[in-house]
Amino acid sequence: ARTQHIQISTTSPSTSTSTSPSPSSLLILNESQSPVEEYKNAATSILSNFMQEKDNMNNNNDNDDDDSTPKKIDPLAPFGIDFSAPKFQKVPLQTMAQILDYELYNKEWFVTGNVNPIYFTDSFEFQDPDVKLLGIENYAKGVNKLFDQDVSRAEIIRVDVAKDKDGNDSVNDNDNDNDKNPDTITVTWRLSGKVKIGNGLTIKPYICYTDFRIDAESGLIDFQEDRFDIPQWDILVSALFPFLIGKVTKPPAPPVEREDIPTMPRVKGVGSSSTGGVLDSIFGLFNN
Repeated sequence: ARTQHIQISTTSPSTSTSTSPSPSSLLILNESQSPVEEYKNAATSILSNFMQEKDNMNNNNDNDDDDSTPKKIDPLAPFGIDFSAPKFQKVPLQTMAQILDYELYNKEWFVTGNVNPIYFTDSFEFQDPDVKLLGIENYAKGVNKLFDQDVSRAEIIRVDVAKDKDGNDSVNDNDNDNDKNPDTITVTWRLSGKVKIGNGLTIKPYICYTDFRIDAESGLIDFQEDRFDIPQWDILVSALFPFLIGKVTKPPAPPVEREDIPTMPRVKGVGSSSTGGVLDSIFGLFNN
């Protein structure tokens, strides 16, 4: 298990705009066949071309002495993820938040790619200020390939259910008629480590906010959007010129110190039959 070390940050997400790509926005740029649906600025598009060319050069070098067809290695193979596994059955939004807190705390899939696909719709979309892509498998492979797995961390600070305009939890029950505020779970987390760009770039630790939109009918995640507590230019400048951290750019986010270690909730009524049968626990679903 990964060691947690952090003070909960209360910093608000940045609302500033920038043409500088963030590390998380580059998560799929080094795929030889990019699943990116849309690049939102020129810098990201240029880096995409650079990373694809570098990846192709590495593949060519690896096969100089081998005339056989190159074999692609699945970076997610060690996790044994079954992307065709049956989908998770709908639970109350607060329970879903607790489940995601437990899963993310232990798997840190924002950087490892060790996702549990049972929580995601087949039409899942990811978006951040720079890029947009389709499919949870594309997302998982992208982050795993981008981040240095030896040092990168996605330390979960908290997981919250979004509030409606009246300050109440947004709930995804069938009788919910709250179309003004889509059912959303927000994960606050600290990103740190390195991205595998060029010879490697160190990421100044900063706080990310991931909004999971929950489909009201299925109870699954159909959309993810990432936001950051610092401007994108700060992220890039800090990576390229670390001596400017705390002078021109903001200081690193403090270490995480979390005392409320999440546990997997016991879910009653999931998959219950008309005769009142109850699935007392869903631990068996989390073996990936």
